[in-house]
Amino acid sequence: MPLELGYLLPTREMIMSGRNETAGMLSLASRAELLGFDGIWIGDSLTARPRHEPLAMLAAVAARVPRVLVGTAVLLPALRNPVLLAHQAATIDRISEGRLVLGVGIARDVPSIRAEFEAAGVPFEKRVGRMMEGLRLARALWSGEPVTWDGLWKLDKATVGPTPHRLGGPLLWSAGTLPAALERCGKFFDGWMPNEGNPEAWRQQWSEVQHIARDAGRDSAKLTGSMYLTLSLDDDVAAAGARLDRYLETYYGAPAVALKKRQECFAGRPADVAEYLSGYAKAGAHHLVLRFAGDQIAHLEAVAAARKAIAA
Repeated sequence: MPLELGYLLPTREMIMSGRNETAGMLSLASRAELLGFDGIWIGDSLTARPRHEPLAMLAAVAARVPRVLVGTAVLLPALRNPVLLAHQAATIDRISEGRLVLGVGIARDVPSIRAEFEAAGVPFEKRVGRMMEGLRLARALWSGEPVTWDGLWKLDKATVGPTPHRLGGPLLWSAGTLPAALERCGKFFDGWMPNEGNPEAWRQQWSEVQHIARDAGRDSAKLTGSMYLTLSLDDDVAAAGARLDRYLETYYGAPAVALKKRQECFAGRPADVAEYLSGYAKAGAHHLVLRFAGDQIAHLEAVAAARKAIAA
């Protein structure tokens, strides 16, 4: 498969800078599509890292850009009622005519995220089970058939409408690199979207996901391998590195040196970004979700210019 490039809209960055308007982000989505990007992605958080609500924004993006994938990178399904989530996602999938991908995760165990779960009335320790049961319920509802469910949620021959445009509902990609996350991905999900690991580590873990899928009787060739990366580009490499550190520390409120150990980042010259991204293409990645630390348009144009040099 040819490598696809996705762009993460700066919903968090807009709030951090005190800008609540959405018109500029919708313009960025259109710009990315015109520059040849293959996906527009939006992150998720309630109180831990405030930003625009991702599903509402994706509905607007899906109506604005007619060609590319639209998705979450990543959504926290455990914070949401799965019946409502199924209804929202099916509607967005209709708006996008089948282009919706729900990237999902369980979130890290840090105080601000624990507080976020408490604010939503969701037990943090139960988040994995809630996510998995909720997504199974959503898939059942996406079938259009009456659903009877006796678990965390109770349904008696319930349906939601519309059904998604895509038969079976939106694709579900999961995050995470721990063994349990790889196991869940191989057995249940349609794709994998971690945010840590160099190309060799990514290749090894992607091979594990595919092996787990085959052992579960699934067609591993139908799964999508992706990667979430943060880029800071500047002809002055030191300036790119300093900007990346400031960005991470402002975004997460933690030391950049620790954050870079658990998130894959690149700070360097635009002339070198193609070689960096090629490492993941050669490792087998199909879709890269790119988050930019710095001027969004300058980064979009730099990556678009480098695209032809990215080795498949």
